[in-house]
Amino acid sequence: MLEGLLIKAYGGFFYVQEGDRVWELKARGRLRRGDQSLIVGDRVLFTPLEQGTGTLESILTRRNVLMRPRVANVDQLLLVVPLTRPEPDLQLTDRILVCSKLEQIPAMICFNKLDLASQEDVEALLSLYRKAGYQVFATSALRGAGLAALRQAIAGKVSVMAGPSGAGKSTIINALDSRLSQETGEISKKIKRGRHTTRHTELLPVAGGFITDTPGFSNLELPKLDGVELSDYFPEIKSLAGGCRFMNCVHHNEPDCAVKKGLDQGLIGISRYQSYLTFLAELLVKERTYS
Repeated sequence: MLEGLLIKAYGGFFYVQEGDRVWELKARGRLRRGDQSLIVGDRVLFTPLEQGTGTLESILTRRNVLMRPRVANVDQLLLVVPLTRPEPDLQLTDRILVCSKLEQIPAMICFNKLDLASQEDVEALLSLYRKAGYQVFATSALRGAGLAALRQAIAGKVSVMAGPSGAGKSTIINALDSRLSQETGEISKKIKRGRHTTRHTELLPVAGGFITDTPGFSNLELPKLDGVELSDYFPEIKSLAGGCRFMNCVHHNEPDCAVKKGLDQGLIGISRYQSYLTFLAELLVKERTYS
């Protein structure tokens, strides 16, 4: 048997990358049902047959599974945020980062459309998220700026690409690897948002790694989480929280709060703290609803 990476499932067939070759496989019946159902990103064992076909025999142990998109064995999240057209939604950005950290998947941020934004705005956003502890990139997919560093970051990794419609995710994938011709969408002039162009989950071989593009979205509900634990998902807040007077401090109205002192000292970005308070309010409402 050979080992490979499941990159696409379509029409009852499973397409598995093994080295430089893609095999078209049929799966054993038990692998199409229940807990053993196949997921893009699975490492699998298969029996090769003639002319690039074969039988998929078993699934190797998964390191993790994401539900949106449904993909296994993810190494990292690549969050694409537009610098303009549409304007960056930093609360959505922070929401995705919280969810990524909850799934224990490292996240990095690509601020795209560098050619359309002012240098001052670009530097402010890069500084905000570097201060928060994230690896950040500034790119112009259309002009090729900043892509060399991004290629290096995704090489040898399975990356999930996320972000709102219109951020330029598919355009970045095309720019990273000229062999691909992902469908790209124009920005809707009427609603100022991008049209969804990605329709199914597929791992694309890009720049020495694999990327799955996800449908754009404008809302993402936080998972069930204790409000006191929320600061653990904001790295720059977590680093200061140990200095608070109270162990159960939620960094809102409590006295002697080291996080609020850090905010006054510029150690935490104002927009990041505002996102934290918004998420905290949501979680507290959920706690009251389900208690």
